Amino acid sequence: MSPYTTDAEGDKASPRALRPSPKSSTPLDQGGPPCAGETPFDRATAALDAPLAVVDLQAFDANAADLVRRSKGKPIRVASKSVRCRALLERVLARDGFAGIMSFTLPESLWLARSGFPDVLLAYPSADRAGFAELTADPQLAAAVTVMIDDPVQLDLIDAARPAGGAGEEVRVCLELDTSYRLLGGKVRVGARRSPLRSPAQLAALARSVVRRPGFRLVGLMAYEGHVAGVGDEVAGKPVFSRTIRVMQAAARKELARRRWEAVRAVRAVAPRLEFVNGGGTGSVQHTAAEAAVTEIAAGSGLYVPRLFDNFRSFSGRPAALFAQPVVRRPGPGVVTVLGGGYPASGVAGPDRLPVPYLPVGLRYDPQEGPGEVQTPLLGPAADGLRIGDKVWFRHAKAGELCERFSELHLIDGDRVVGTVPTYRGEGHAFL
Repeated sequence: MSPYTTDAEGDKASPRALRPSPKSSTPLDQGGPPCAGETPFDRATAALDAPLAVVDLQAFDANAADLVRRSKGKPIRVASKSVRCRALLERVLARDGFAGIMSFTLPESLWLARSGFPDVLLAYPSADRAGFAELTADPQLAAAVTVMIDDPVQLDLIDAARPAGGAGEEVRVCLELDTSYRLLGGKVRVGARRSPLRSPAQLAALARSVVRRPGFRLVGLMAYEGHVAGVGDEVAGKPVFSRTIRVMQAAARKELARRRWEAVRAVRAVAPRLEFVNGGGTGSVQHTAAEAAVTEIAAGSGLYVPRLFDNFRSFSGRPAALFAQPVVRRPGPGVVTVLGGGYPASGVAGPDRLPVPYLPVGLRYDPQEGPGEVQTPLLGPAADGLRIGDKVWFRHAKAGELCERFSELHLIDGDRVVGTVPTYRGEGHAFL
């Protein structure tokens, strides 16, 4: 499906707050912190110039196995926004325990379906008229792609994009349930502002609109509990905050499990042949899998394990996706400057959205500059062991967004690069 090359032998806080979390696992425990040039990543990429990005295949595969263990036999649908590389999507979907893709835009969904992925669930509603015209005109695409709706107006938009005369292929539809946790009669809301559909009655009403309407087939229900799946419950140095998060999440899980069960029952009364009920996310896999109403789990970030997933008590993954920047200056004792590195992640701006220096251990940002667009000063004792041309390795705050910065990923097995594969960007696509 995707291009894949293989070599001849064979992936405003204090500076302290910007350092790697103490829980960040490292596969490099060899009697002390590794120095520049001594890590397997350095040895594997010795012949390659930075900036570059790598995926550690041993860590990637171990993380995949741990997701399967936590899913307790329920299939995992891979969130493509957290991977953004067709070759790695293929790799994980070839494993037992994984089935289907959860995509993030309609053009991406159509591209993946044309590439041979047979089961693509679009996780967000779309207003892409050209994309819907393609979808309704092509039986292969219509059979492979399921679109998300939470409003009947979205059905109108799809119908307006159909071929002349209102014909075209039947469109597979999934409904989304709002999972946010409400307190004080709804005055306090915990969770993302996603679907307006909160009650089983609202889901059932929209389900009736779908099944009565020619050209559509209701096949699924999705509920993504981001306030549980994406919020760490064991933040280093913040015991009271962490306990508060755990109490909130336990209550939110209980409320959602009850409401999700009732919503599924209400929708199945309208559409008895519902094919799937999707829920979860990397941080809540084991909890969501325990719900009888859920038939499949969504996860993606747990494959790369970016830094935002260091703060979970229930699991500990291995950092698999890293990027390296070259040392280009030595302004003075205890400081080096690397090229670029200012790759903030989406979300509320703050130190937790920044990448962190990972290897060699003992580097931190200059609090007056932080990571920059074209250069990044790094402070700390480890700086004195770095020479111009050496690599500094970073972990991104979130998963797939790293791939928007690089055209290819070098796949590492041990201390060798065993392949180089394009990211979505490397294949000429910037879907969002």
